[in-house]
Amino acid sequence: GAPTISIFQKPPGVIPPGGSTTIYCICQCSSGSFRMYKGGHQLPTLEQSGGRAEFSISNATYEDRGSYVCHYLEGDTELARSTGLEVLVEELRLPGPNLSVLPGHEVDVGAEVMFRCTTTQPSTSCYLYLEGQMEVLLFLREQGNHNFSLVQKGHSGRYSCQCMNGWKEWSAVSNTLDLVVR
Repeated sequence: GAPTISIFQKPPGVIPPGGSTTIYCICQCSSGSFRMYKGGHQLPTLEQSGGRAEFSISNATYEDRGSYVCHYLEGDTELARSTGLEVLVEELRLPGPNLSVLPGHEVDVGAEVMFRCTTTQPSTSCYLYLEGQMEVLLFLREQGNHNFSLVQKGHSGRYSCQCMNGWKEWSAVSNTLDLVVR
């Protein structure tokens, strides 16, 4: 069948104006080439090697916002395209939350872990990022405090979180945590 392309941002999260991030496209494919489109327009500069391509955004502006899609071609034939990655550029007006994990940084396969994204702000929502994944996990505020928890099985990697309040003001990104699943 056709190859599948994964697309993600590293580091993940909402980018402040002037900030930077890199969009990665990764594919289990052989000899073809990638093209990246934003809002239907092809982007010129794409670093490629093997089954991966990178597009770097530095000194971000509001013009960099939008939906990015990777296409994979062999010759002139498009074999696959990724889902759209929404890139957000916003002023980060709130201080970064603190991310912690229980029972600890190293857990056995199948163990339950709880991530806690703690903020002093009366935030309404926080997002948990796992580097290399496009999906984000949403924490909603628990009544009466600003701790957030989530049970997640078997996903090792580098996590961070970021919060947004009811006025759509974003925080900086939290510290990162490396979770090891043994």
